[in-house]
Amino acid sequence: MSNTPDDLYKARLKRLENAIQLEVPDQVPFFPHLGFFAARYAGLTPETAFYHTDRWLAANQKLIVDLEPDMYSVAAFPGRVFEALDCKQITWPGHGGPVNSSYQYVEGMIGMEANEYDAFLADPSDFLIRTYLPRAFGTLEPLQKLPSLQALFIGGYKSATSSAVFAEPEIAGAIKSLYKAGIEARKSQAKMAAFNKRMKKLGFPRIFAGPNMNVPFDIVADLLRGMRGAMLDMYRKPDQLLELMERIYPSYLSYALARVKKNDGLSAIYIPLHFGADGFMSAKQFETFYWPGLRKLILDLIAEGLTPFPFLEGDFTSRLPYFTDLPRGKVVLSFDSTDLVKAKEIVGHTACIAGNMPLSLLQSGTPDQVKAYSKKLIDIVGQGGGFIMSSRVGMDDANPELVKVWADFTREYGVYR
Repeated sequence: MSNTPDDLYKARLKRLENAIQLEVPDQVPFFPHLGFFAARYAGLTPETAFYHTDRWLAANQKLIVDLEPDMYSVAAFPGRVFEALDCKQITWPGHGGPVNSSYQYVEGMIGMEANEYDAFLADPSDFLIRTYLPRAFGTLEPLQKLPSLQALFIGGYKSATSSAVFAEPEIAGAIKSLYKAGIEARKSQAKMAAFNKRMKKLGFPRIFAGPNMNVPFDIVADLLRGMRGAMLDMYRKPDQLLELMERIYPSYLSYALARVKKNDGLSAIYIPLHFGADGFMSAKQFETFYWPGLRKLILDLIAEGLTPFPFLEGDFTSRLPYFTDLPRGKVVLSFDSTDLVKAKEIVGHTACIAGNMPLSLLQSGTPDQVKAYSKKLIDIVGQGGGFIMSSRVGMDDANPELVKVWADFTREYGVYR
């Protein structure tokens, strides 16, 4: 059998397709969530990953070639883009966070106050430009001084002279910062595209075909109202919350789909589920505020020929029956702390299951413990196909030797005979 990079690429792709379609592949596919692990593997800091894209991608290439996963997902971290805009919503290595740490979302940052639902719903674009962006990005604060965009140009050609407002030094500076950020973003995107081409030539499929996508409730809780605000709004402003989620979804989906670049044969979309887990909301609230948006997103992506790849962060045990309503063999459910044996029992006939090697084992376990956990997953969850060996979360602080044990054992033991 030939083992050229092209042959390996096709074999890995076929392996993934079989698993996703709930067929039995030749072996259990292996997909580690790399996170910042490549930095540790190559002796770099996370700060280097954010500000030196070439070195960061070179580290990932070495890691992928050494581990030989069946698919990979690597992101170029836009430190200079965040810096150009003075991003307020996260801290990142070397900018609010230690150089050896990951990035961290700033929960206290409010994009929309509780009394601003009506303003958002009346004119979402105007609200986002004149209210939301000035709060989210320091260099865009002057945009709050703009007059209403509708009033600014409603007169058509007669309003051309209204553009004089953009010559105001502060507003011109805000627009200049957007241009600077755009230049940096294009550089990063070009390097990322070149990296993906190199990895394909080396025989490794890229699994995700576009940006991460989010459930409407998570968009509100992450970026507009904050977790506390969104949770309170379920009680105090339920109708407005539902209307807001319905309003933002079409434009959000359209924008995200425009950025999708389909892979050969497999194009998955990663959907991190932040607030749908057990404990965040009741079953009734899940049915009202979370599941309808998640189900619609999944079905809309399937209709576009894409493979939804939700990451069920936290414990989703009580939510598992909902996912049996999805089309068979079209979705990958990646699990964090949910019992995979239970997940296989309930939803294994509907969706491919991925997960859930604990980071604690890859950090401080023993080789025998790593092998034993992997064996359990392969024997039970991998029975009959429909399983992808994966980590719970990014392996930022994993022990490289244990990760290699995990990868080798999965390939050697996870063969379907």
